[in-house]
Amino acid sequence: MAHKFHEVVTTPAVLREQERYYGRARPIPPAENDPLGPREAQFIAARDSFYMATVSATGWPYLQHRGGAPGFLHVLGPTQLAFADVEGNHQMVTTGNLAGDDRVALFLMDYPNRRRLKLLGHARVLDAREAPELVAKLADPAPDGDVERIYVIDVVSFDWNCPQHITERYTAAEVAAAVEPLHREIAALRERLREAESKLASR
Repeated sequence: MAHKFHEVVTTPAVLREQERYYGRARPIPPAENDPLGPREAQFIAARDSFYMATVSATGWPYLQHRGGAPGFLHVLGPTQLAFADVEGNHQMVTTGNLAGDDRVALFLMDYPNRRRLKLLGHARVLDAREAPELVAKLADPAPDGDVERIYVIDVVSFDWNCPQHITERYTAAEVAAAVEPLHREIAALRERLREAESKLASR
């Protein structure tokens, strides 16, 4: 766990529970924000979805799934992410939450390789009509719809979780790519079988 991430999540209540269950607490001294490195940037660029949590004005957490083509969550720098938001269900819960509390938590999964990355940050929402240059920057891969907003996330820290209990799951595209060589081999074997049967029939 990166130092700043540990500091942020280790509240006094967490320390009390550490003491209660394990006989000792592990307080964390203040730390600077943790920038993303090449490993984190590469992982983020390969994701086609993530989960983002915000906090409502009533204190309730709200978790939303975001998806797109791999790379739709852009790494603009070691401490900044951004993605284009297209028209959805018109509920605007995440956007409304961020108007009152800019804290977000992101959860990114790589099921086939049993890896997960958690991010903490501060997010702001920009009207796409007022940020055409940023919209153009986030246009590759092309969003699936008209861009209405841009989410910009200033990263505070991140944490790589262990692979324990992560179930391997694959998308339809990943399964298709994995079995394509088998389909080609089966087709080749069928062709050889037809040729052999044709030779036997001509004798």
